[in-house]
Amino acid sequence: MPGANLPDQPTAAPSGAPVSGGKVVAVLGRGVVPPETPVLRADDLGGVRGDGVFETLHVRDGQPWLLAEHLDRMARSAARMDLDLPAPEALADLAATACQAWPPAQEGALRLVCTRGPEPLPGTADGPVTVYATLAPIGPAVRAARRDGIAAVTATLAVAATARPTAPWLLGGVKYLSYAVNMASQRWAARQGVDDMLWVSADGYALEAPTSSLVWLSGTTLYTVPAETTGILPGITARWLLDHAGTLGWRTAERLIRPAELFDADAVWLTSSVRGPVPLRALDGKALPVSPHNHAVRELLGFPA
Repeated sequence: MPGANLPDQPTAAPSGAPVSGGKVVAVLGRGVVPPETPVLRADDLGGVRGDGVFETLHVRDGQPWLLAEHLDRMARSAARMDLDLPAPEALADLAATACQAWPPAQEGALRLVCTRGPEPLPGTADGPVTVYATLAPIGPAVRAARRDGIAAVTATLAVAATARPTAPWLLGGVKYLSYAVNMASQRWAARQGVDDMLWVSADGYALEAPTSSLVWLSGTTLYTVPAETTGILPGITARWLLDHAGTLGWRTAERLIRPAELFDADAVWLTSSVRGPVPLRALDGKALPVSPHNHAVRELLGFPA
């Protein structure tokens, strides 16, 4: 595939040969390769600088869920980063190739990755991008979180709620590879004895979690945080849920909310593409309402627990 960095590595595994467990790795233009195959060069800018974009999708019945929506978001992220992303058709073919090597009955997490590729020599243009996919099983901890909910702690993101849209270099709304802050946030939360963190703006508004979107129900209105005005990542699972909330008899809206207001909500969820809708049962050590709607929301979104 032109425009993709394809280092000379071991030959691909037979196409369509399902794995019995573990992980699937597929490289654009080469197909499925053994999971231990090196994919990135030592000077790949995705590895040394986190310079690239990615999407993670839920695989159910052997197919990636909401693929078109994820590819649209990936294209928007790449455009913001001046990254030469391959055509959507090529990325869809890569996703299909990985899924063909996956047991259809097994739930999975598919990650599509595009890095800027090897670091160019001084005075030369960027080389071809590196594009690959990984597909891994969903662990029991994720299903337990869907069923039982999680506890989180609030912590500052140190920017005002509306700062990022006017500061494009902060890459608000971009799903870029550098997740060091996101992972550090979750490790810090774990050291506090909880499962996740809810980021709060410098002016006191709840924004999002490191890998999920905030959704809450007040009365018969389902809310989420507005992505366009805050620069949070526009959540695909959250958007789908709001678009189909009428099935549950709910209206929808977007607004800013302070963490203290969440205790007056009828239900609070953190939603993501792999975990699905996870009930937030405690925040900063204080219990949140247990919603009778948890099962209905999970069933609507199609995530097993």
